[in-house]
Amino acid sequence: MNIDIEIIKKIAKEAGDKILEIYDKDFSIEYKNDASPLTEADLASNDVIIKGLSENYSDIPVLSEESKNISYEDRKDWNPFWLIDPLDGTKEFIKKNGEFTVNIALIENGTPTIGAVYVPVKDTMYYSDGEKSFKQVGTEEPVQIKLKEKGSKCVVVASRSHLNEETEKFIEDLKKDYDEIDMISSGSSIKLCLVAEGSADVYPRIALTSEWDTGAAHAVVKTAGGRVIQFGTNKELEYNKEDILNPFFVVCR
Repeated sequence: MNIDIEIIKKIAKEAGDKILEIYDKDFSIEYKNDASPLTEADLASNDVIIKGLSENYSDIPVLSEESKNISYEDRKDWNPFWLIDPLDGTKEFIKKNGEFTVNIALIENGTPTIGAVYVPVKDTMYYSDGEKSFKQVGTEEPVQIKLKEKGSKCVVVASRSHLNEETEKFIEDLKKDYDEIDMISSGSSIKLCLVAEGSADVYPRIALTSEWDTGAAHAVVKTAGGRVIQFGTNKELEYNKEDILNPFFVVCR
């Protein structure tokens, strides 16, 4: 698939800039049917991304968190398609802790192949061009990122909002294979990118997520040499399922 990753990065950055305009002022909050929050920043970012993708890749359909009422019957034969989360970490956005992202992924044959994850507050882009993964801060040159080699210490990245009993047991079980366990916390899809860049060894997600939460960062993890596998298996996460929810998963080497 002939995709220019620089175009995707530009769209993600423009969406992030729009989010920051709203982030720096008072903003309204609504709640969806599942009680999850929705802000004007989610919708503004969504508009920027949809516009940018349609102008550059009008023949590729788009599935967004904010357009999720598209039926499986309508999308089941989409190949490829764009999978986007215009503002991943809305709760973090509302808390104003900076740990939210813009996510754009290209899905081909049920797997992410290209992805851009932009962290607006830090002006940091993680991305995969389909072959390698990179991190770019501001206008600095991109730096290729890879998973770290296994050592005697394991760094586990966990969700600030979803540290449950099952996750704690998973972390306890890691002590059988490592001399030391350290933990770091973060919000949104940044957690997957921390594994991809070698800041963490593993990220267990034993809680619900949706495909748009993981697609872009999954691409980054893959071309950094890692895996995003269904919890308790060696099977990679799949995309464009009838049920858009992900099974529990682990990001690892």
